[in-house]
Amino acid sequence: MNTFEFVSPRTLDEALAALAAPDAAALAGGTNLVDLMKAGVARPTRLVHIGKLDGLDSIELSPDGGARIGALVRNADLASHAGLAARFPLIAEATLSGASAQLRHAATLGGNLMQRTRCAYFFDPVSACNKRAPGAGCDARAGETRNAAVLGASEACVATHPSDLCVALSALDAVVEIAGPGIKRQVALDAFYSLPGATPAQESELRPGELIVAVRLPALAAGLAANARYVKVRDRVSYAFALVSAAAALRLDGGLIAQARIALGGVAAKPWRAREAEATLAGKPPTEENFAAAAEAALSGAEAVGDNAFKIELARRVVKRALRLAAAGAALPALPASPFGGLA
Repeated sequence: MNTFEFVSPRTLDEALAALAAPDAAALAGGTNLVDLMKAGVARPTRLVHIGKLDGLDSIELSPDGGARIGALVRNADLASHAGLAARFPLIAEATLSGASAQLRHAATLGGNLMQRTRCAYFFDPVSACNKRAPGAGCDARAGETRNAAVLGASEACVATHPSDLCVALSALDAVVEIAGPGIKRQVALDAFYSLPGATPAQESELRPGELIVAVRLPALAAGLAANARYVKVRDRVSYAFALVSAAAALRLDGGLIAQARIALGGVAAKPWRAREAEATLAGKPPTEENFAAAAEAALSGAEAVGDNAFKIELARRVVKRALRLAAAGAALPALPASPFGGLA
Protein backbone atom coordinates (compact mmCIF):
# COMPACT_ATOMS: atom_id res chain seq x y z
CA MET A 1 0.00 0.00 0.00
CA ASN A 2 1.39 3.39 -0.98
CA THR A 3 1.82 6.38 1.32
CA PHE A 4 -1.21 8.67 1.47
CA GLU A 5 -2.58 11.69 3.32
CA PHE A 6 -5.64 11.08 5.53
CA VAL A 7 -8.15 13.87 6.17
CA SER A 8 -11.48 13.74 7.99
CA PRO A 9 -13.68 16.74 7.10
CA ARG A 10 -16.73 17.66 9.17
CA THR A 11 -18.84 19.33 6.48
CA LEU A 12 -19.79 18.53 2.91
CA ASP A 13 -18.06 21.68 1.64
CA GLU A 14 -14.84 20.67 3.42
CA ALA A 15 -15.08 17.20 1.92
CA LEU A 16 -15.57 18.53 -1.60
CA ALA A 17 -12.60 20.86 -1.18
CA ALA A 18 -10.44 17.95 0.00
CA LEU A 19 -11.58 15.76 -2.91
CA ALA A 20 -10.49 18.43 -5.39
CA ALA A 21 -6.87 17.36 -4.89
CA PRO A 22 -5.40 15.15 -7.65
CA ASP A 23 -5.76 11.40 -6.94
CA ALA A 24 -7.98 11.98 -3.89
CA ALA A 25 -10.49 9.27 -2.98
CA ALA A 26 -13.51 9.25 -0.68
CA LEU A 27 -13.52 6.66 2.12
CA ALA A 28 -16.61 5.56 4.06
CA GLY A 29 -16.86 1.88 5.01
CA GLY A 30 -13.79 1.00 2.92
CA THR A 31 -15.03 -2.51 2.11
CA ASN A 32 -13.87 -2.20 -1.51
CA LEU A 33 -11.38 0.67 -1.58
CA VAL A 34 -9.10 -0.79 1.10
CA ASP A 35 -8.91 -4.09 -0.80
CA LEU A 36 -8.00 -2.21 -3.98
CA MET A 37 -5.28 -0.31 -2.14
CA LYS A 38 -3.85 -3.49 -0.63
CA ALA A 39 -3.70 -5.05 -4.10
CA GLY A 40 -1.98 -1.97 -5.52
CA VAL A 41 -4.85 -1.35 -7.92
CA ALA A 42 -5.92 1.93 -6.30
CA ARG A 43 -3.17 4.38 -5.29
CA PRO A 44 -4.84 7.51 -3.90
CA THR A 45 -2.50 10.18 -2.57
CA ARG A 46 -5.23 11.47 -0.26
CA LEU A 47 -8.02 9.61 1.55
CA VAL A 48 -10.97 11.80 2.46
CA HIS A 49 -12.89 10.12 5.26
CA ILE A 50 -16.53 11.13 4.80
CA GLY A 51 -18.01 8.96 7.55
CA LYS A 52 -18.48 11.91 9.92
CA LEU A 53 -20.38 14.17 7.54
CA ASP A 54 -23.74 15.32 8.88
CA GLY A 55 -26.99 14.69 7.04
CA LEU A 56 -25.89 11.82 4.79
CA ASP A 57 -26.89 8.89 6.98
CA SER A 58 -30.67 9.17 7.10
CA ILE A 59 -33.60 7.53 5.32
CA GLU A 60 -36.49 9.88 4.57
CA LEU A 61 -39.87 8.57 3.49
CA SER A 62 -41.79 11.22 1.58
CA PRO A 63 -45.58 11.63 1.90
CA ASP A 64 -46.08 10.91 -1.80
CA GLY A 65 -44.65 7.39 -1.42
CA GLY A 66 -41.07 8.03 -2.51
CA ALA A 67 -37.89 7.95 -0.46
CA ARG A 68 -34.51 9.63 -0.13
CA ILE A 69 -31.60 7.53 1.17
CA GLY A 70 -28.40 9.21 2.30
CA ALA A 71 -25.14 7.99 0.80
CA LEU A 72 -23.76 7.03 4.24
CA VAL A 73 -26.66 4.77 5.19
CA ARG A 74 -25.18 1.35 6.00
CA ASN A 75 -26.41 -1.60 4.00
CA ALA A 76 -27.54 -3.33 7.19
CA ASP A 77 -29.70 -0.32 8.13
CA LEU A 78 -30.96 -0.08 4.57
CA ALA A 79 -32.18 -3.68 4.72
CA SER A 80 -33.70 -3.48 8.21
CA HIS A 81 -35.64 -0.23 7.85
CA ALA A 82 -39.25 -1.39 8.18
CA GLY A 83 -40.81 1.61 6.43
CA LEU A 84 -38.48 1.38 3.45
CA ALA A 85 -38.99 -2.38 3.18
CA ALA A 86 -42.76 -1.91 3.17
CA ARG A 87 -42.56 0.49 0.22
CA PHE A 88 -39.66 -1.14 -1.61
CA PRO A 89 -39.25 -4.80 -0.54
CA LEU A 90 -37.06 -5.31 -3.60
CA ILE A 91 -34.40 -3.12 -1.94
CA ALA A 92 -34.37 -5.23 1.23
CA GLU A 93 -34.21 -8.51 -0.66
CA ALA A 94 -31.37 -7.38 -2.94
CA THR A 95 -29.37 -5.83 -0.09
CA LEU A 96 -29.62 -8.97 2.04
CA SER A 97 -28.41 -11.01 -0.93
CA GLY A 98 -25.08 -9.15 -0.95
CA ALA A 99 -21.91 -9.87 1.03
CA SER A 100 -21.97 -11.04 4.66
CA ALA A 101 -23.74 -9.60 7.69
CA GLN A 102 -20.44 -8.16 8.94
CA LEU A 103 -19.76 -6.37 5.65
CA ARG A 104 -23.31 -5.06 5.43
CA HIS A 105 -22.74 -3.34 8.77
CA ALA A 106 -19.71 -1.52 7.30
CA ALA A 107 -20.65 -0.95 3.65
CA THR A 108 -22.59 2.17 2.66
CA LEU A 109 -25.07 2.99 -0.07
CA GLY A 110 -22.68 5.39 -1.80
CA GLY A 111 -19.85 2.88 -1.63
CA ASN A 112 -22.12 0.22 -3.09
CA LEU A 113 -22.82 2.43 -6.09
CA MET A 114 -19.11 3.14 -6.60
CA GLN A 115 -17.69 -0.34 -6.05
CA ARG A 116 -15.37 -1.63 -8.74
CA THR A 117 -15.54 -4.83 -10.76
CA ARG A 118 -14.32 -8.07 -9.20
CA CYS A 119 -12.72 -9.21 -12.47
CA ALA A 120 -9.61 -11.16 -11.49
CA TYR A 121 -7.55 -9.49 -14.21
CA PHE A 122 -8.49 -6.05 -12.88
CA PHE A 123 -7.26 -7.05 -9.42
CA ASP A 124 -4.00 -8.50 -10.75
CA PRO A 125 -1.46 -5.71 -11.42
CA VAL A 126 0.57 -8.07 -13.63
CA SER A 127 -2.31 -8.67 -16.05
CA ALA A 128 -3.22 -6.29 -18.86
CA CYS A 129 -6.41 -4.41 -18.00
CA ASN A 130 -7.77 -1.39 -19.84
CA LYS A 131 -9.98 -0.51 -16.88
CA ARG A 132 -6.98 -0.31 -14.54
CA ALA A 133 -4.41 0.95 -17.05
CA PRO A 134 -5.99 2.49 -20.19
CA GLY A 135 -4.41 1.18 -23.36
CA ALA A 136 -2.83 -1.87 -21.70
CA GLY A 137 -5.16 -4.39 -23.34
CA CYS A 138 -7.59 -6.94 -21.88
CA ASP A 139 -6.11 -10.28 -20.81
CA ALA A 140 -9.56 -11.39 -19.66
CA ARG A 141 -10.74 -11.92 -23.24
CA ALA A 142 -8.28 -14.73 -23.82
CA GLY A 143 -8.29 -15.94 -20.23
CA GLU A 144 -10.84 -17.24 -17.72
CA THR A 145 -14.15 -15.85 -18.94
CA ARG A 146 -16.70 -17.69 -16.80
CA ASN A 147 -17.72 -14.47 -15.07
CA ALA A 148 -17.35 -12.17 -18.08
CA ALA A 149 -20.10 -9.97 -19.47
CA VAL A 150 -22.51 -11.20 -22.15
CA LEU A 151 -24.23 -7.86 -22.71
CA GLY A 152 -22.66 -4.50 -23.54
CA ALA A 153 -19.08 -5.80 -23.58
CA SER A 154 -16.42 -4.51 -25.97
CA GLU A 155 -13.06 -5.51 -27.33
CA ALA A 156 -11.50 -3.37 -24.62
CA CYS A 157 -13.31 -4.85 -21.59
CA VAL A 158 -15.57 -7.75 -20.57
CA ALA A 159 -15.83 -6.99 -16.84
CA THR A 160 -19.14 -7.03 -14.95
CA HIS A 161 -20.59 -4.79 -12.26
CA PRO A 162 -20.78 -6.67 -8.94
CA SER A 163 -23.62 -4.96 -7.05
CA ASP A 164 -26.89 -6.59 -6.02
CA LEU A 165 -28.47 -3.44 -4.62
CA CYS A 166 -27.85 -1.43 -7.79
CA VAL A 167 -29.78 -3.96 -9.85
CA ALA A 168 -32.84 -3.38 -7.68
CA LEU A 169 -32.30 0.40 -7.75
CA SER A 170 -32.11 0.32 -11.54
CA ALA A 171 -35.40 -1.58 -11.78
CA LEU A 172 -37.05 1.04 -9.54
CA ASP A 173 -35.83 4.04 -11.58
CA ALA A 174 -33.64 5.38 -8.78
CA VAL A 175 -31.97 8.78 -9.17
CA VAL A 176 -28.48 9.61 -7.87
CA GLU A 177 -27.93 12.95 -6.15
CA ILE A 178 -24.42 14.34 -6.72
CA ALA A 179 -22.67 17.31 -5.12
CA GLY A 180 -19.60 19.05 -6.50
CA PRO A 181 -17.81 22.36 -6.01
CA GLY A 182 -20.64 24.88 -6.23
CA ILE A 183 -23.07 22.49 -7.95
CA LYS A 184 -25.70 19.89 -7.20
CA ARG A 185 -27.14 17.64 -9.87
CA GLN A 186 -29.22 14.49 -10.29
CA VAL A 187 -28.61 11.60 -12.67
CA ALA A 188 -30.85 8.60 -13.28
CA LEU A 189 -29.09 5.47 -12.04
CA ASP A 190 -29.53 3.81 -15.42
CA ALA A 191 -27.58 6.69 -17.01
CA PHE A 192 -25.09 7.01 -14.14
CA TYR A 193 -23.00 4.02 -15.30
CA SER A 194 -21.10 3.76 -18.58
CA LEU A 195 -20.60 0.74 -20.80
CA PRO A 196 -16.91 0.09 -21.57
CA GLY A 197 -16.74 0.87 -25.28
CA ALA A 198 -13.19 2.00 -26.02
CA THR A 199 -12.79 3.71 -22.63
CA PRO A 200 -13.54 1.17 -19.88
CA ALA A 201 -11.70 3.25 -17.26
CA GLN A 202 -14.59 5.74 -17.47
CA GLU A 203 -17.11 3.84 -15.35
CA SER A 204 -19.65 6.44 -14.27
CA GLU A 205 -20.87 10.01 -14.60
CA LEU A 206 -19.21 11.00 -11.31
CA ARG A 207 -16.60 13.66 -12.06
CA PRO A 208 -13.35 14.28 -10.16
CA GLY A 209 -14.07 16.22 -6.97
CA GLU A 210 -17.74 15.15 -6.85
CA LEU A 211 -19.48 13.03 -4.23
CA ILE A 212 -22.67 10.98 -4.16
CA VAL A 213 -24.85 12.42 -1.40
CA ALA A 214 -28.11 10.45 -1.74
CA VAL A 215 -30.31 8.21 -3.85
CA ARG A 216 -33.96 9.01 -4.52
CA LEU A 217 -36.67 6.46 -5.18
CA PRO A 218 -39.73 7.83 -7.04
CA ALA A 219 -43.21 7.48 -5.63
CA LEU A 220 -44.31 5.53 -8.71
CA ALA A 221 -41.90 2.73 -7.77
CA ALA A 222 -43.79 2.15 -4.52
CA GLY A 223 -46.74 1.05 -6.66
CA LEU A 224 -44.72 -2.05 -7.55
CA ALA A 225 -44.29 -3.18 -3.94
CA ALA A 226 -46.87 -5.97 -4.01
CA ASN A 227 -45.16 -7.88 -6.84
CA ALA A 228 -41.40 -7.46 -6.78
CA ARG A 229 -38.62 -10.02 -6.30
CA TYR A 230 -34.84 -10.33 -6.60
CA VAL A 231 -33.24 -13.60 -7.68
CA LYS A 232 -29.50 -14.25 -7.46
CA VAL A 233 -27.58 -17.26 -8.74
CA ARG A 234 -24.08 -17.69 -7.32
CA ASP A 235 -21.51 -20.37 -6.67
CA ARG A 236 -22.20 -20.50 -2.92
CA VAL A 237 -24.98 -19.16 -0.72
CA SER A 238 -22.89 -16.92 1.50
CA TYR A 239 -20.71 -13.97 0.46
CA ALA A 240 -20.44 -14.55 -3.27
CA PHE A 241 -21.02 -12.24 -6.21
CA ALA A 242 -23.72 -13.07 -8.73
CA LEU A 243 -23.07 -15.18 -11.76
CA VAL A 244 -26.44 -13.83 -12.86
CA SER A 245 -29.15 -11.97 -10.98
CA ALA A 246 -32.46 -10.35 -11.87
CA ALA A 247 -34.83 -7.87 -10.27
CA ALA A 248 -38.41 -8.05 -11.48
CA ALA A 249 -41.34 -5.85 -10.47
CA LEU A 250 -44.89 -5.91 -11.81
CA ARG A 251 -48.02 -3.83 -11.40
CA LEU A 252 -51.03 -6.03 -11.98
CA ASP A 253 -54.44 -4.67 -12.89
CA GLY A 254 -57.44 -6.87 -13.57
CA GLY A 255 -55.29 -9.95 -14.10
CA LEU A 256 -53.06 -8.21 -16.65
CA ILE A 257 -49.59 -6.68 -16.38
CA ALA A 258 -50.07 -2.92 -16.41
CA GLN A 259 -46.37 -2.25 -15.89
CA ALA A 260 -43.18 -4.33 -15.72
CA ARG A 261 -39.64 -3.57 -14.60
CA ILE A 262 -36.70 -5.91 -15.24
CA ALA A 263 -33.01 -5.40 -14.50
CA LEU A 264 -30.16 -7.92 -14.63
CA GLY A 265 -26.91 -8.18 -12.71
CA GLY A 266 -23.69 -10.08 -13.39
CA VAL A 267 -24.14 -9.81 -17.16
CA ALA A 268 -22.72 -6.38 -18.02
CA ALA A 269 -20.46 -3.58 -16.82
CA LYS A 270 -23.54 -1.91 -15.32
CA PRO A 271 -26.90 -3.04 -13.98
CA TRP A 272 -28.67 -3.97 -17.21
CA ARG A 273 -32.17 -2.55 -17.57
CA ALA A 274 -34.15 -4.77 -19.96
CA ARG A 275 -36.62 -2.22 -21.33
CA GLU A 276 -37.42 -4.20 -24.47
CA ALA A 277 -38.38 -7.15 -22.29
CA GLU A 278 -40.56 -4.90 -20.14
CA ALA A 279 -42.44 -3.70 -23.21
CA THR A 280 -43.29 -7.26 -24.28
CA LEU A 281 -45.25 -7.79 -21.05
CA ALA A 282 -47.41 -4.65 -21.10
CA GLY A 283 -51.11 -5.48 -21.21
CA LYS A 284 -50.57 -9.24 -21.12
CA PRO A 285 -51.43 -11.85 -18.49
CA PRO A 286 -48.63 -13.11 -16.20
CA THR A 287 -48.16 -16.49 -17.88
CA GLU A 288 -45.12 -18.71 -18.36
CA GLU A 289 -45.34 -18.18 -22.10
CA ASN A 290 -45.20 -14.40 -21.73
CA PHE A 291 -42.41 -14.60 -19.17
CA ALA A 292 -40.39 -16.77 -21.56
CA ALA A 293 -40.86 -14.23 -24.35
CA ALA A 294 -39.71 -11.46 -22.01
CA ALA A 295 -36.64 -13.48 -21.04
CA GLU A 296 -35.74 -13.93 -24.70
CA ALA A 297 -36.08 -10.20 -25.25
CA ALA A 298 -33.97 -9.44 -22.18
CA LEU A 299 -31.05 -11.41 -23.61
CA SER A 300 -31.47 -10.18 -27.17
CA GLY A 301 -28.04 -9.30 -28.50
CA ALA A 302 -26.18 -11.25 -25.82
CA GLU A 303 -22.83 -12.64 -26.94
CA ALA A 304 -20.65 -15.21 -25.22
CA VAL A 305 -17.01 -14.47 -24.45
CA GLY A 306 -14.87 -17.58 -24.44
CA ASP A 307 -16.56 -20.27 -22.36
CA ASN A 308 -19.39 -18.32 -20.73
CA ALA A 309 -22.19 -19.11 -23.17
CA PHE A 310 -23.97 -20.84 -20.28
CA LYS A 311 -24.61 -17.42 -18.73
CA ILE A 312 -26.97 -16.47 -21.53
CA GLU A 313 -29.31 -19.40 -20.95
CA LEU A 314 -28.85 -19.05 -17.18
CA ALA A 315 -29.88 -15.40 -17.40
CA ARG A 316 -33.01 -16.32 -19.35
CA ARG A 317 -33.99 -18.79 -16.64
CA VAL A 318 -33.27 -16.30 -13.87
CA VAL A 319 -35.45 -13.65 -15.54
CA LYS A 320 -38.30 -16.13 -15.88
CA ARG A 321 -37.96 -17.19 -12.26
CA ALA A 322 -37.87 -13.60 -11.01
CA LEU A 323 -41.01 -12.77 -13.00
CA ARG A 324 -42.77 -15.90 -11.78
CA LEU A 325 -41.96 -15.09 -8.15
CA ALA A 326 -42.90 -11.44 -8.59
CA ALA A 327 -46.28 -12.42 -10.02
CA ALA A 328 -46.87 -14.63 -6.96
CA GLY A 329 -46.25 -11.67 -4.64
CA ALA A 330 -43.43 -9.86 -2.86
CA ALA A 331 -41.76 -11.60 0.07
CA LEU A 332 -39.15 -10.43 2.54
CA PRO A 333 -36.30 -12.97 2.53
CA ALA A 334 -35.36 -15.33 5.33
CA LEU A 335 -31.63 -15.05 4.67
CA PRO A 336 -28.93 -15.37 7.36
CA ALA A 337 -29.00 -12.33 9.67
CA SER A 338 -32.22 -11.06 8.08
CA PRO A 339 -34.41 -9.19 10.58
CA PHE A 340 -37.38 -10.31 8.47
CA GLY A 341 -36.67 -14.03 8.70
CA GLY A 342 -39.92 -15.97 8.67
CA LEU A 343 -42.12 -12.95 7.90
CA ALA A 344 -44.13 -12.72 4.70
